Amino acid sequence: MGKSLKNGVSPDEIYERYGADTLRLYEMAMGPLDIDRPWRTEPDAGTLHRLHQTIAVVRRHFDELRFNTAIARLMELTTHAAKLAAERGALPRALAEPLVLMVAPLAPHVSEELWNRLGHRESLLHAAFPEPDPEHAADRAVAIPVQINGKTRFTVDVPAGADRDETERILTGAPGHARYTGGMEIQRVIIVPGRIINIVARPA
Repeated sequence: MGKSLKNGVSPDEIYERYGADTLRLYEMAMGPLDIDRPWRTEPDAGTLHRLHQTIAVVRRHFDELRFNTAIARLMELTTHAAKLAAERGALPRALAEPLVLMVAPLAPHVSEELWNRLGHRESLLHAAFPEPDPEHAADRAVAIPVQINGKTRFTVDVPAGADRDETERILTGAPGHARYTGGMEIQRVIIVPGRIINIVARPA
C-alpha cells in the first residue's frame, strides 16, 4: 500500500475519521516511518464472533444485575483487544466503540473520555447500547486438521475464534491425540489458530 501503487489512504481522511492521536500512535507503533504499512479498519471473523458473544452475555447479565460476571466478560474482551492491537498495530473501530459503550454503565467518566477520543462530539449518552448480531454470535465449530510430523492424521472441531490455549486444550482431549502420540515424545506443537495444527514428535 502506498502512493506509487495509487492505493494509499489519505492521512487527512484518517485524521478526520479517527483523530490525530489514533493516526499518530498507529504510525509510530507500526515501525519506521519510511516504511509503507496497511491501515486496517475491520476486525477478523474470530474477533467479531467474540465481540458479539460478549455483547449478548453482557446485555443479559446487566438485565439480571449480575455485574461481576458482566465485568469478567468485558475483561476477557479487553485482553483480546489488547492482543489484537499489539499484533496489528491498531484496534478496529468496530471493536473499540462497542467495548467503550459496554463499559460506560460501569465506568461512565472514563468511557465518556474514551468516546470523545474516538472522535465523537456528542456524549455517549446519545449512543445506543450495542446489539448482538445473531450471525456473528452463534457458536460455530471449525474442523482443524492435525498433522503429526507433517502428515495429516485427524481433525479436531474448535469453536470459531478460539485462541491457542483453547485450541491446545481441545487437541489434548481429542481421541486422535492419544492414538497418534501414544508412546511418543512431543517436542513441539505448532498451532495456527483456526487453520492447522502440527505436532512434532519422536519415539520415546
